[in-house]
Amino acid sequence: MRSVIKQSVVLPAPAKRLFEMYLDPTMHEAVTGAPVTIARAPGSPFSAFNGALSGQILVVDEPALIVQSWRSSAFKSGDPDSTLILFFKPEQSQGRIELIHLDVPEHDHDGVTQGWQKFYWSPWLRYLTSQP
Repeated sequence: MRSVIKQSVVLPAPAKRLFEMYLDPTMHEAVTGAPVTIARAPGSPFSAFNGALSGQILVVDEPALIVQSWRSSAFKSGDPDSTLILFFKPEQSQGRIELIHLDVPEHDHDGVTQGWQKFYWSPWLRYLTSQP
């Protein structure tokens, strides 16, 4: 059976800005505090947290959808890449990110599930609320 991680977060910025921040390496790094390689063109490599996360951009449908192949350094060499799907939706004056993360290996499922909150949602909220 395929594993599915579903998360949803509302952040204090318009959805389009959140979409742009995720795909912009400078802004992505400002949010997470770690260097990132990312671009919007399909086929572009993705790497974050000094290579702890890696993959490739598969689909970008501006300003609402990003699909990536994705793996963490905790994946075993025989584990296939997982698929990360991010939907960006307006929610009044804020933005909602709906995450669907497919096929994370069972041995890393809890770490990835908790990692989204620890390494993305909480730092992103802190970053946005610290800006004037």
